[in-house]
Amino acid sequence: MTGFGMAEKHTENYSVKVELRSLNGKYLDLNLRMPRFLMPKEIEIRNTYGKQIERGSATLSINVIKHKVNDNDVQINEALATEYYKKLKSLSDKLGTSDKDIFRIATSMQDVIYQDNEQLDPDLYELVKEVADEAFVIYDAFRQKEGQGLKDVLTSYAETIAAGIPNIEVLEPERLESTKARLQKNLKQLVEDDSFDTNRFEQELIYYLEKYDVNEEKVRLKAHCDHFIESMNKNPKGKSLNFIAQEMGREINTLGSKANHAGIQKEVVAMKEELEKIKEQALNLL
Repeated sequence: MTGFGMAEKHTENYSVKVELRSLNGKYLDLNLRMPRFLMPKEIEIRNTYGKQIERGSATLSINVIKHKVNDNDVQINEALATEYYKKLKSLSDKLGTSDKDIFRIATSMQDVIYQDNEQLDPDLYELVKEVADEAFVIYDAFRQKEGQGLKDVLTSYAETIAAGIPNIEVLEPERLESTKARLQKNLKQLVEDDSFDTNRFEQELIYYLEKYDVNEEKVRLKAHCDHFIESMNKNPKGKSLNFIAQEMGREINTLGSKANHAGIQKEVVAMKEELEKIKEQALNLL
């Protein structure tokens, strides 16, 4: 589920800002963006917030500004810088180019100037965790608010499907009359036919009665819609809602196959449209 949370705190020594954002996803993909001196705590941070986020494509960004820098905080790898300088100077002489920027380039190379990763201030790490926890609370509140909106939308889809059942019932007498007229016409033709087979006629009549009877499908579909709406009020999981939606789909498809009436087919198509919306949105739930 999508979400966003941001928190920051400032002390005499540090300023810490944490942002947590995520997009919908079936599995958890947590990307950490943080200073190098926090790398020793990467596994702990990933485990702590990964379990709470649960799933989705998420990014946790930690930004730290030190207001006071000790002499030992910044290190220069003199041996590495010297080697970079020698190699660049040699290449410059070989190519006959200017060497005035070689020192600047050498000192900007990777790992020449770095912060000491071995010494992580415990007070700083506690501050980072405190700010990250606050960011997650805001992030989770964002998800809860979005979830409530999603709940209302899914409930309205199920209610729309259920509302289609009475519409079908209104059309059933018309379907019955048209079916009766067609059977009477066929019956008249059969009676006038010398090869009229009474047993065959009875079998076909039973077939039509079974084919057109949709009472069970309507009852089951209404029950599934009620179950879906009831589940929405009980902190549902996306998988459980998908299972209910599958059952709703079976009944809707059977209604469509038995419809034999343009108006009823239209109602069935409308139900299928709402069901597809349910299936799509249910994927956004944890």
